[in-house]
Amino acid sequence: MQIAYNPIGYFQTPFTEIKGMPIQPVGAQGIEGSIEILPEYRPGLKDLEGFSHVFVLYHLHEIEGYELMVKPFLDNERHGIFATRSPKRPNPIGLSVMRLKGVTDHSVLLECVDVLNRTPVIDIKPYVADFDRCDANRFGWFEGKSANARHHRSDERFAAGSGTTGSPS
Repeated sequence: MQIAYNPIGYFQTPFTEIKGMPIQPVGAQGIEGSIEILPEYRPGLKDLEGFSHVFVLYHLHEIEGYELMVKPFLDNERHGIFATRSPKRPNPIGLSVMRLKGVTDHSVLLECVDVLNRTPVIDIKPYVADFDRCDANRFGWFEGKSANARHHRSDERFAAGSGTTGSPS
């Protein structure tokens, strides 16, 4: 089965290379960016300005291949890819919750941006606390480490050319 998506727009961010970027939106407080929406999708922005936060799904376009066991940014041990937020995934899809600063007729203005410039955007969905907030009580190997995401920055471990190129490992 073939699955194909077309971008609805592209991020405009201050990040031109992976190294040194925040690894999660919590580490990108105060960092602003936008999504320039392609003309054919701009009518879909109607009423989005009424929300404080949005989920953004995007294609991790600088990631090559994937690994099923990875050493994530916040740990020195290897974990299964589906137990991490690491980008080197079988389907390189990113997900971030970002603060919505505003909407124009052609763009979405955001804060807490942890994404590489020119990243293709797949979808935008409003964050609704009654739907999306969970009273989670288990955090797996992230327990005691997740708070470090506020200050940790990306290195080159998942950049193009590092590791496998499409084969499971």
